[in-house]
Amino acid sequence: MLAEFENCDIYHLSLAGGAARLNDGLADIAINWGGGLHHAKKSEASGFCYVNDCVLGILELLKVHQRVLYIDIDIHHGDGVEEAFYTTDRVMTCSFHKYGDYFPGTGDWRDLGYGPGKNTSINFPLREGMDDDSFRYVFKPVIQAIMDRFRPGAVVLQCGADSLTGDRLGCFNLTLRGHASAVEFVKSFGLPTLVLGGGGYTMRNVARCWTYETSVLLDNKIPDELPYSDYFEYFGPDYRLHIAPSNMENKNSRTYLENVMGKLLAALKELPIAPGVQVQTGAASSDQTPRTISAFLEGGDQADPDKRDVEGHADAKEHAAELYDGEKDVYDGQDTDSGAPGNAGSVQAAAGSGGGASSAVPMEGGTTDADGDQELS
Repeated sequence: MLAEFENCDIYHLSLAGGAARLNDGLADIAINWGGGLHHAKKSEASGFCYVNDCVLGILELLKVHQRVLYIDIDIHHGDGVEEAFYTTDRVMTCSFHKYGDYFPGTGDWRDLGYGPGKNTSINFPLREGMDDDSFRYVFKPVIQAIMDRFRPGAVVLQCGADSLTGDRLGCFNLTLRGHASAVEFVKSFGLPTLVLGGGGYTMRNVARCWTYETSVLLDNKIPDELPYSDYFEYFGPDYRLHIAPSNMENKNSRTYLENVMGKLLAALKELPIAPGVQVQTGAASSDQTPRTISAFLEGGDQADPDKRDVEGHADAKEHAAELYDGEKDVYDGQDTDSGAPGNAGSVQAAAGSGGGASSAVPMEGGTTDADGDQELS
């Protein structure tokens, strides 16, 4: 038990350090292949997971970022992470997983969140035999819609390798390239990203997967032929990096995938764009005020944002097409009731505010009826 506690302490400290570097702008991507323990709950261990480092990493990122997106491509549903943020709109969880008679038994597409967190839990339940083409077909549109609608400030990506072909506990048929296509697509958005490991029970393929995905994250191509090492014999008989898919049947028909994807995209459309965004204060000295408003005043920022500087607005820029009293009137002092050429045809002047009486000056050659409406002759 003590050894397990020390192990939890090590991978959680490394994760906290990675999230802190992302928050401080010292890194664009932080990797912790020892993390991704997404089943642990607040009060219980579950699915080989004692402490949920995914949740701890998200909480650390929320100290700086208004919204965080969690993506899970492990074959098992990320139930612990979803449960932790099921009622908040600051974290969106998105899981692509095997659903049905399979651990942990959660993750139906109808589980969309609750209260303020409504439509911020996205679950894509999948069937046996999921292959590369089908995975790309559903992953990219859903993630693109989330990015467009939710607009996260940071991403946590759980890359469980048990969704690969040949996994001892899995039933998907993904190759390294199909699995890594999710990593590459998330990386393309250029957001601070915390990349975690997860499940994986065919050890040689877990090593292959996370080696290849590290190279994808670093934009560093590596050869398919494996270099000799003390563990070289584990990767026989082909001794190659990439693995071939099996001939198992893909039970995820295109009709089924389109049906589920359509329902999830419809739920995302109901989500307010960028929920929880900070409200602009309107004070000229505030960082939340658009620059164009502050630049409109030649006098610069106001000394006291709670006090209105009336005199400062006297020197504000004036558009030539606006109406002003006194010498700056656009009619240059001409009699506005004379119908002269400078009168721009007709002028309607409101007497008082809030719906007072008004009078109209007809155009030359026109008459007015009893209600004051102008009639052309």
